[in-house]
Parts: sequence; C-alpha cells; structure tokens
Amino acid sequence: MIGYAFCGSFCTHRKSIEELKKLKSQGYDILPIMSDNVYNTSTRFGTSSDLIKNVEEITGNKVIHTIVDAEPLGPKISLDALIISPCTGNTLAKMARGITDTAVTMAAKAHLRSDRPLVLALCSNDALSANLQNISILLERKNVFFVPMRQDDPSGKPHSLVCEFSLLDSTFKGALERKQIQPLFI
Repeated sequence: MIGYAFCGSFCTHRKSIEELKKLKSQGYDILPIMSDNVYNTSTRFGTSSDLIKNVEEITGNKVIHTIVDAEPLGPKISLDALIISPCTGNTLAKMARGITDTAVTMAAKAHLRSDRPLVLALCSNDALSANLQNISILLERKNVFFVPMRQDDPSGKPHSLVCEFSLLDSTFKGALERKQIQPLFI
C-alpha cells in the first residue's frame, strides 16, 4: 500500500491528481491523506468536498485527515512508500524541524520510523529563500527522496520551485530502490 498525501499549493492539485490516477492504474492500493487546510478549504481551484470525493473515488479509500488517524501509519499500518504531492514549503519546514502538527506531518513522521521511502513533490514559492535550508536538511535525511524540480517563473517568482509532476512515478520507483533520480534540479 502507498500513502498519497495532499498539502496546500491548491493550484497544483490537478497535476497531482493525474499522477495519483497513473499510480492507481498500475494496480497500487493507495491510502489518501490530506492536511487539514486541504480537507477543509475551498479555493478558486475547486471545492474541498469535490477534491475529497474525487480522491476517494480514485483510491477507493477514505481520506485520512486527522493527526489521530495518521499516527498508526508506520507502526501499525505499513506503507511501502509515502508520497506527499504537493508538498508545500510549510510542510517541508515542519518535517525538517521535527514539527508534527498536521495529518501529513504525522503520517511522514510515523512512516519514517519504519525506514521506508518518503517522496516529496515540492511546490513552494519560497524554496530558494526561506526554505532552501530545509531542502538541504531533508536531502541529507535517510529515506527522503525529492521529485526533480525547476523554477516555474524565474523572473516573476525568483524563489519558487515546482516539482516536475511527470517524474513522480520514476521518483517513486527509484525511492523503492533507495535511489534519488537525477538531476534533482532541471
């Protein structure tokens, strides 16, 4: 079973959903997880209820969205891998600093206790500023793998990085073999 977690970065949810569908079509059993913000926030990109319904229909499983429900991941519910897509700068910073105050950060903490791969599909407007140090911290952490990323708008948003969603599947498969695909920055 694979865990598949959604954080903010609402503008990238459509691309993440496409990757979720690809994984499901390959036969993976997928357990969906959402941060409280994603689970409860409707935006110009869609309503939370539509997103939850869509994800549950794709995966065939109920969304985990509370810290209490996410805690058993790892010790009691073994996941082959956990994918966080999109992973916001906020969630990245919390994981780098050991803060566990959302369902997604609890899922990551619980999952990493079991020495299994965590795949991060980073989408952050401050990745090359406030979060650069956190990227570095997590690059050095055992069993953490990043989907290759790029600057999405170097002139308008010079500190922003967005993962290349089309490389999520190959990153996931590499992570299962404990290999970070390269190049990391494209």
